[in-house]
Amino acid sequence: MPDCQFHIHCSNGEVGAYAFLPGDPGRVPQIASYLTDAKLIAQNREFTTYTGLLGDTRVSVTSTGIGGPSAAIAMEELAALGTHTFLRIGTCGGIQPDLDAGTLLLPTGAIRMEGTTQEYLPLAFPAVPDFTLLSQLAAAAQRSDFSYRMGVVHCKDSFYGQHAPETMPVGKRLQFDWDAWKAAGALGSEMESAALFIVAAVRHLRCATVLQTIWNQEQKRVNCASDAKQDDMTYAIQTAVRAMEAVIATDYAGTGG
Repeated sequence: MPDCQFHIHCSNGEVGAYAFLPGDPGRVPQIASYLTDAKLIAQNREFTTYTGLLGDTRVSVTSTGIGGPSAAIAMEELAALGTHTFLRIGTCGGIQPDLDAGTLLLPTGAIRMEGTTQEYLPLAFPAVPDFTLLSQLAAAAQRSDFSYRMGVVHCKDSFYGQHAPETMPVGKRLQFDWDAWKAAGALGSEMESAALFIVAAVRHLRCATVLQTIWNQEQKRVNCASDAKQDDMTYAIQTAVRAMEAVIATDYAGTGG
């Protein structure tokens, strides 16, 4: 089909105006299970897409893979098909020593230590989420009594640059930057939100993120709490779904729908 998007292999009429964006293709069916009549639309490379109904509204779930480049591709191609509202559901590692595994993070901004966004906007432009979506995520987490925190997250392109900086020729710079983010109060580190926030700004879309903290390397360093990994995504998914329901209800109320 001529309108089929090059990477996600979706076409006009196959995706909703609202979408969830997990990184892992394996999480797409789990998220799609919260939709009614969800169906597999396409699978190509790291991109798997399901579309179903949230209430009476068509909503899609598309995986983005790892990192900013593929996340930007997914958002660009979904936007080309009419999607305008995005909630990323992802994971992160903690930066602050008191941030325990299992805590939800709702980023209020993202440090642009990655390369994708520099092909969209100068670094002086901040990577921030849509305030309305962020507010709905916070309200959903509060209503469910889920443990969450709001603040800045760090976004990078190299997973092992974070986890093994001493093995890199530029390791001293990497560690210096990490210590600076930590001292300034950055909460967690991940790889996609900065790209999504910037693409959303440039394309005039709405985007926000909910992250599940799955471990904290700083806790190992200061010997506080357990370093057990908590990777059950249920709370993050439920928070995103409830927030999206509220966003859709508000949108339709505003248009008389």
